[in-house]
Amino acid sequence: MKKTLFLAVLVAFGMTSCKDNAAEKVSADNVAAAAERDTQADKYPVMSFTETTYDFGTINQGEAQEHVFTFTNTGEADLVIVDAKSSCGCTVPQYPKTPIAPGETGEMLVKFNGSGKNQVSKTVTVTANTQKGKEMISIKAFVTPKDGAVEGSPIKVQ
Repeated sequence: MKKTLFLAVLVAFGMTSCKDNAAEKVSADNVAAAAERDTQADKYPVMSFTETTYDFGTINQGEAQEHVFTFTNTGEADLVIVDAKSSCGCTVPQYPKTPIAPGETGEMLVKFNGSGKNQVSKTVTVTANTQKGKEMISIKAFVTPKDGAVEGSPIKVQ
């Protein structure tokens, strides 16, 4: 009997506590803001580089190199670069920390310490709020070893 009475009180409480109409709580301002946000959701920034690969040519081993990759936001929303990572610790990218507005230009400095031998190729992966989410740029060089020998060649260059 006590269980039945308890159950009846619990059901009555549950039914009376739900009499608020959720539709009445929706604000017209919130609906308008959500509609605006949804129309903006289809607008992305586009990171358009003037070049995506740079060749340093022939360099000496250990000789530091730098190159600036220039890009323009050709999209319809602010471009925000979250991160830029290289495929190797010998390559260090530096990217803008502030948003790039549509039509604006930005620069990414890539430093390479000249390590390796012969033909080397390094990539930088840029994480941004573009539709793809990741963009790629790369550098390459032919690195002449310090001792002057080209790998696979028995002749030493003087």
